[in-house]
Amino acid sequence: MAVAAGSFRNLSLLLALWLWLSLCCVLASSVDSNASRRFWIENDAFWKDGEQFQIVGGDVHYFRIVPEYWKDRLLRSKALGLNTIQTYVPWNLHEPEPRSWEFRGFADIELYLRLAHELDMLVMLRVGPYICGEWDLGGFPPWLLTIEPALKLRSSDSTYLSLVERWWSVLLPKVARLLYSNGGPIIMVQIENEFGSFGNDKRYLHYLVLLARRYLGNDVILYTTDGGTIGTLKNGSIPQDGVFAAVDFSTGDNPWPIFRLQKQYNFPGKSAPLTAEFYTGWLTHWGESIATTDARSTAKALKDILCRNGSAVLYMAHGGTNFGFYNGANTGQNEAEYKADLTSYDYDAPIKEHGDVQNPKYKAMRRVIHECTGVPLRPLPAKIERGNYGLVKLQKVASLFDILDKICDPPKVSVSEQPLSMELSGQMFGFLLYFSEYQGRGPYNILSIPKVHDRAQVFVSCSHDGIRNRRYAGIIERWSNKPLQIPSLSCPSNTSLYILVENMGRVNYGPYIFDQKGILSSVEIDGITLRHWKMYPLSFDALGNLSKFQPIQQITNARNSEVPIHAYSQNKLRASSFYRNGISEGPEFYEGHFHIDSESAAKDTFISFRGWNKGVAFVNNFNVGRFWPAMGPQCALYVPAPILRAGDNVVVIFELHSPNREHTINLVEDPDFTCGPNR
Repeated sequence: MAVAAGSFRNLSLLLALWLWLSLCCVLASSVDSNASRRFWIENDAFWKDGEQFQIVGGDVHYFRIVPEYWKDRLLRSKALGLNTIQTYVPWNLHEPEPRSWEFRGFADIELYLRLAHELDMLVMLRVGPYICGEWDLGGFPPWLLTIEPALKLRSSDSTYLSLVERWWSVLLPKVARLLYSNGGPIIMVQIENEFGSFGNDKRYLHYLVLLARRYLGNDVILYTTDGGTIGTLKNGSIPQDGVFAAVDFSTGDNPWPIFRLQKQYNFPGKSAPLTAEFYTGWLTHWGESIATTDARSTAKALKDILCRNGSAVLYMAHGGTNFGFYNGANTGQNEAEYKADLTSYDYDAPIKEHGDVQNPKYKAMRRVIHECTGVPLRPLPAKIERGNYGLVKLQKVASLFDILDKICDPPKVSVSEQPLSMELSGQMFGFLLYFSEYQGRGPYNILSIPKVHDRAQVFVSCSHDGIRNRRYAGIIERWSNKPLQIPSLSCPSNTSLYILVENMGRVNYGPYIFDQKGILSSVEIDGITLRHWKMYPLSFDALGNLSKFQPIQQITNARNSEVPIHAYSQNKLRASSFYRNGISEGPEFYEGHFHIDSESAAKDTFISFRGWNKGVAFVNNFNVGRFWPAMGPQCALYVPAPILRAGDNVVVIFELHSPNREHTINLVEDPDFTCGPNR
């Protein structure tokens, strides 16, 4: 027995030794495999695993696409001929509250990157911390605006940098696991974004490089992207830190003189010609015509880069949608010249917002990529089926004031002598209702709010009547701010003042990016400053139970003949149904239902809002975005099929003014129409 036991022990040792040696071989093989994976710049060209490589890329942002469609949009990008995907990482999506990290659903960036890897696509990752991208606050979390003393964003401000370091200490270890040298898809990581158009704080950029190297190592290519001019490249490039300077420029510009300029801001031999943003279209604001670019000229400009061995990243390859309240905004010469972006981020890209590739731009650019690179043409992806669910009748469920106690949590109501910003009130997105009182005298009173961001609807009532019998008084807007004349209600006591302020999207570009929302100044009635304010943050989390709410009564409306209108464009709004027979309705909630027979019958669709005015729409509790057909040009909101379900589907609309006459919406297949007062 002793001999047998000894033999068993020897056998066990031999087996253990064999397993250990096998594991070592596997690990060595894995190390050798990763060691052979290398991406670098040499002789003014990109190199991948020992062979020269041309980047043919495109921006496809995971946070603008429902996760169920990530793979589909990547496959459509691959069929276009792209070998690389570029995406921003929006800080505000991943840290919505301080130290509250979110990496699920829309925020599951690791899943998105792994999908790209599975499809044999490389990734250029734009980690910010500032991203621009027509995204709220340029990707910064709005709670940064509550910190005192006020942060100097995009600078070497020590408090700001400490928060960036905390964010990157969470993000960059996730990124490091997916670097190309570690077996992942990420070949390049961008530092900041177009900083040369903003400032020249090299200490800030240098700090970001040191921080990135701490987590990502020295092998990965770090890059900056700036406009192709001497000034922007001088301010935004940091070649002394070993950071590659890429350029972007207008599609109509001659690229090769700019690529020669690019060489001056890279080390010798380290200036592979790359436009990190080749514009396939452009953004659109409310009130503008939808921006489009010619397919043939866009493809010709791309050909001039690719057929001469330059590299390009299409901005955008696929734009997607600004779901929820995440759209950005721009300003002009001052912050009052405010223009909010549409819900749609179609961008006139070759892959349309709803995934369509049967369009001239996709086909023209696909031919050029094939011609210049020799990459075989893949079959065109199948057309995405769309559903036409027809007219849906909506019923008014309640006015905002009827259910204020249901959509505003009492502990979250703020009280202050002066109005607080939305951010200081804890309301980062959407709407905030302000309340105060004053003594009305004379036939009318003059309300003045010197600084409101962005759009305020004003209501008044006699204080003894409470919230029910209020009257609509008008609008004060950031872009056309004028005092508002309010009729006297001849109240026996004080007059109650209600101001509903909409955050229409924070500025994402330029010197006015520190864009707080709400009432940001004193409020005056006849030159007297009002005090003692309450701020009611509105939450839409309970809209799934909206039909269970019992409305109290209809609001009393003010007549147009009694109350002057001050609005974005008075002539435009008079031409719309914004005010019907001199009566303004809303803000009110409407609910409708439509049935889908089975999961397979759930198709992409679009909600047409013709005849409606302005508001926000929810489908099955999902915020599909803002609508404003009274202003245009976008008239329909995209509803991806994964949001829908077999059986009953619920649409809830928060209309700020008045619905169309029939109280209907139309769920249609064809999104190719625009609207507005002049259409």
